[in-house]
Amino acid sequence: MSVSVLLAYIVAVVVLIATPGPVVALIMNVAARYGVRYALITVLGANLASLVLLTSAALIISGVVALHEYWLNWVSLIGCGFIGWMAFNNLRAELRNKTATARTPDSSLAPKRHSGFFNGFLLGVSNPKDIIFFVAFFPQFIAVTPNLKLSLGVLTLVWMLADFVILMSYALLVRGRLFQRHARKISLLSAVFLLLIASVGALYTLLAWDA
Repeated sequence: MSVSVLLAYIVAVVVLIATPGPVVALIMNVAARYGVRYALITVLGANLASLVLLTSAALIISGVVALHEYWLNWVSLIGCGFIGWMAFNNLRAELRNKTATARTPDSSLAPKRHSGFFNGFLLGVSNPKDIIFFVAFFPQFIAVTPNLKLSLGVLTLVWMLADFVILMSYALLVRGRLFQRHARKISLLSAVFLLLIASVGALYTLLAWDA
């Protein structure tokens, strides 16, 4: 195993995952609203979504399956709709709750009808074009071992571990006193950010489709 390639991959993965995006926004939102336990369930759902995308990319690199852009566009558009729906509901719930700007997250208030695991998973797979990114990203580090399948396994495992640790770190960060005092603001901002992501993503997909 090439240690230098592995270390370079770890650094790249940490930077990519730690950069705020829709999944990070969701984790911070649920951590601020419902606490770390509910955030953990959501992280596990997002983690499973990462595994699905990573496995799909590995199968494509291995030549097992082929990729059709038409279906990726459809799934991407549906995913944007889901993100927008979820963000709108979160935003509406926060705007209705104008009581206290500082509150302690209460996991007992977590939605009963919508699983955090389900939301985390759907958000994670809402942009299937991430598979294309992984297909382009993995080959840069495929020399981590002499064996293709082993290399893909190592790269996938490292990504999964980094994904879980970093997302949970965001959830624990929101739990701090400073963030708890601004829990409602964090929830509002993350909901607005998710809504923006959904709008831009849908517009980009539609424009790409017409091109």
